[in-house]
Amino acid sequence: MNQRNVNLQHSITTLAAKGWSARKIARELGLHRETVGRYLDLPKPDSKPAIPPAGSPAVADAKPALVPAGSKSGRASQCVPFAAAIQQGLAAGLSAQRIYQDLVADHDFTGAYDAVKRFVRRLGKQVELPFRRMECAPGQELQVDFGQGAWVSENGKRRRTHLFRCVLSHSRKGYSEAVRRQTSESFLRSLENAFRHFGGVTATVVIDNLKAGVLQADWFDPELNPKLEEFARHYGTVILPTKPRTPRHKGKVEAGVKYAQNNAVKGRSFDSLAAQNLFLADWEKNTADTRLHGTTRQQVGRLFTEVERPALQPLPAMGFPVFAEARRTVHRDGHVEFKRAYYSVPPEYVGATVWVRQETRLLRVHNTRREQIALHALAEPGQFTTAGAHLHSRKRHIVERGADYLLERCRLIGPLTGTWAAAMHQNRGPQGLRVMLGLLHLAEKHPVAELEKAARLAAHHGAWRLRDLRRLLELPGNVVQLDFLETHPLIRSLDAYRITPLETLNPNQNP
Repeated sequence: MNQRNVNLQHSITTLAAKGWSARKIARELGLHRETVGRYLDLPKPDSKPAIPPAGSPAVADAKPALVPAGSKSGRASQCVPFAAAIQQGLAAGLSAQRIYQDLVADHDFTGAYDAVKRFVRRLGKQVELPFRRMECAPGQELQVDFGQGAWVSENGKRRRTHLFRCVLSHSRKGYSEAVRRQTSESFLRSLENAFRHFGGVTATVVIDNLKAGVLQADWFDPELNPKLEEFARHYGTVILPTKPRTPRHKGKVEAGVKYAQNNAVKGRSFDSLAAQNLFLADWEKNTADTRLHGTTRQQVGRLFTEVERPALQPLPAMGFPVFAEARRTVHRDGHVEFKRAYYSVPPEYVGATVWVRQETRLLRVHNTRREQIALHALAEPGQFTTAGAHLHSRKRHIVERGADYLLERCRLIGPLTGTWAAAMHQNRGPQGLRVMLGLLHLAEKHPVAELEKAARLAAHHGAWRLRDLRRLLELPGNVVQLDFLETHPLIRSLDAYRITPLETLNPNQNP
């Protein structure tokens, strides 16, 4: 509380202690009766006075002489005569307990601690503490906000633009740019243009809780747009949203937006958005930078050039990449949809929320921690792009893993089985993939020793069908039967070995 309020409080309480009524005090001091009533903690006419419970120290110590004459209240607080001392204690930052102790020791206060505590609480509601001015070091802070821009006439239509403006908190150097819409992309590009215009980056950027930058407003833990977070990491700065509905947290740019609206764009219209931005650039250089700022009492442009520009962080080598980003939910088939094309993600993300980012020819998928979980080439609408690594092992057919995988599995059964499988695949080609799959099923039902013995016999006789292995495994001791061999295409018929009788020979032929 300032000195004027302290003196006014002292005057009111002193006159009230002398028995003056609230009406008489108001008339004498030129105040409204309700103002006097607030200082004396008098109840409103339509309310009943608060009376402490019977038996409390406040009732026991109450003195009727402290009730101002003509007052409509029941009992005045015992703290009223000591209001000035209590006010001084509050201004010094003392607690109610400390104020009570000082009143007892220095002013012979006979009331209870609860009476002081209630009086201090009521004074706290009446006294509004002054705002604290926050001044920043050079290069420390940039404040950003949007205002209303000038009218633009394009293609026979007249539209109102949005005025992006940011102000360096130390030098009050500003940057203005007109945009058509307050989208995330236009906000980031305007902020990037501001950094390029200043020739450096501030340590922090204070923004409003605009939808283009903040997904969930929260003073303690706001949820920023992931694209804005990526932008901040690229430029090495920190985004600090203000407290919701508290514009004074960025008061410098609030004043800067009003200055630009009233001095630059008010009453003007332009033929195009580019024409308005050219005018704003010239206005910043020749008007805003040359003015003597009312708070710093220095020329804005000179203070920026001499003090703040050297304190800015250097710009990165490249600008922030252009990309489109959106939040998506992973479908049950393990894919996400983006612009009517479908892209696979790891199976553990089914049903989860992910971020999809489209770059020039690539599509990246990030989890909520901004970690990349998938990378695909852009697909045409209606196409499915599925990475083999994104198929769950229980949903991936063993044949899809290829011949090398199946051959390796067959070799693990035994060397003879592996040799037979390799020779079979060489002879039968792609059909051998299913034969190897059947061989692996046989290995689950028969001992390895029997399967190895059958594979050796089948390879020896060039039998490359799975049913040949099954018949060998069904025979006791894997004995090769003649009927089995007779059916094999590599075995010639017995007629080829039949002896021709002598009488059928040609007489001219040697016996």
